[in-house]
Amino acid sequence: MDSVRLGDRVPDLQLPAYFPTTGEEGTVRLADYRGRWLVLVFYPADFTFVCPTELADYGELYDEFRQRNAEVVGISTDTVYTHKAWLEAEKTLEHVRYPMASDRTGHVARLFGVLDETSGNARRGTFILDPEGRVRDVEMTWDNVGRNASETLRRLDALIFVDAHPGMACPAKWTKGARSLRTGVAVAGRVYQELHANGR
Repeated sequence: MDSVRLGDRVPDLQLPAYFPTTGEEGTVRLADYRGRWLVLVFYPADFTFVCPTELADYGELYDEFRQRNAEVVGISTDTVYTHKAWLEAEKTLEHVRYPMASDRTGHVARLFGVLDETSGNARRGTFILDPEGRVRDVEMTWDNVGRNASETLRRLDALIFVDAHPGMACPAKWTKGARSLRTGVAVAGRVYQELHANGR
């Protein structure tokens, strides 16, 4: 497989990783997460500026992801040793408990289309994989623009909802528990009425 696109099933990749909860190095294998949702958070580099704010944001919501049967994995082209040193030095990252993977060759970042071939760093890319290992959500942004973990969580909630409710869709600004949309020709041209039925 040359690249991974939305809807593709990701092959059984594995990367060295640092595990903050144990303080040990090990291996992250994507196949180990089959049966669970998986959020891959690619970022440019350790010991930088925007990156720790993003990873800390995912750390603050980590329990929320876990409650949804999802795991978070941070990925950059730094070594596991740099990951360890960074987490120990940067106070912003004190609540990061999810695995930090090392993609030293850039192979995985390249596969997901987020490798900057000039610098050798990963771009900011977030991918949500479903329990079958398919890419169901992609977010990419520029190096100096941070992401919000709450938006990733919102989209994860939406994916979980539509999987559990075939024939339904989540409109813009949808949040867990909000009104969803039926799909089909009967709703075409009547979205306002569908969203505001019964005064809602």
